[in-house]
Order: sequence, then structure tokens, then C-alpha cells
Amino acid sequence: MVRYGTEERFGRIPPPVRVTPRPYAACVTDDEALDAARTLLGAAAQRLRAAGAPDEALAVFEPARKRLGITLKPRMKPIGRVWRLGVLLVEPDGGVRATGGITRAVPPGHVRYAAVSIEARREVRAAAHRGPFREGETIDYDAPRILLTPDALRTTPGPLLLADGGVRVRWSVSAGDDAARPLGAYLDERVELLLHPPLGA
Repeated sequence: MVRYGTEERFGRIPPPVRVTPRPYAACVTDDEALDAARTLLGAAAQRLRAAGAPDEALAVFEPARKRLGITLKPRMKPIGRVWRLGVLLVEPDGGVRATGGITRAVPPGHVRYAAVSIEARREVRAAAHRGPFREGETIDYDAPRILLTPDALRTTPGPLLLADGGVRVRWSVSAGDDAARPLGAYLDERVELLLHPPLGA
């Protein structure tokens, strides 16, 4: 079924890859759960790439610094491309990062006597606008890479956690771990939204 003409624009979209759950979570080892997560992330990246889904720039923000006595302006250092799927950024090779800051390469404007937070955002926009990004492009920056290891997913407060025999997603900072969603279901939903955005989105 073609919705909103999106499938015609992107071409034939491969179906999502699903990992069949075990009958009991206790039967799944950590290594198996992490392997399943890598398979799901790789499949999501493959599906998005095959569909020609719109991606975004990935960058590191470098604040103003001095070199040889000269003050250099803040800059955005591009380091790749990602698909933003809610709280996750998926890289073309199936790597995953936590969504960090988001800005656009647009003129920063001039605001006098602005709050510190507003001035900081203006400085980030200015760095993005200086390039090397396209005018108006969305840029994800300072997005930490998520290590798919048992220790990392059990001891860090990031968007992914290892629990109940699988990798789950903390989809909201206000939702507790009990509300975390299975990674496969979360990716399916977010990929679908990116490929078939609701009317008016």
C-alpha cells in the first residue's frame, strides 16, 4: 500500500527484520541479546538506506579556542551522517548514538541582553551557519556513541538498557525503566514515521 506517495518517492522499501523472542527472557544470554540488538540496528540502517530516507549531518561542536595567540571562533566539525529516530541516532553501518543537541545551519540573528542559554544556542547556530553545511540543514551534534556491552547498558543512564533478556529503549526522560520499550518495536515505529511522516509533519 502506498501512503502519501512516499513509497513511490523512495522506491520499494524492504520489510523490517524481526528477531523472534525466546519463550523466557531468562533463557537469553547477554551476548545473544546484544547480537539481536546489533541485527536490529543494522537492519534498520539497511532499510533506511534502501528507501533513500532523509538523513542529517552529525558533528562535534568545538567552542572558541586560542591557537598561537589567535582566538578562533566556535565551529561545527562534521563527522558523518545519521538518521534520527527519536532518542536514537542510527549510523549507516548500524552504529547507534544518543540524540544530543540539534541545530540548523541558519543565520543566528542578533539578540541583545539575551539569557546565557539563548546566547549559547545562538553561538551554536552561528558555528553551524559558518559551514561546511548546506543552508538550512539540520545538524545533530555532541551525540555520544552507545557501546553495546552489558556493563554500558546496565550502568549508564542513556537511552538504551539491557533488561528482561533484551535491549530496551528509554524513550522519554520522564518515563521510568518500567516503561522502556523493546528495541525492535521502537525501531519499527520510528523507521515507519521517518519513511511515512503524518500529513502536516
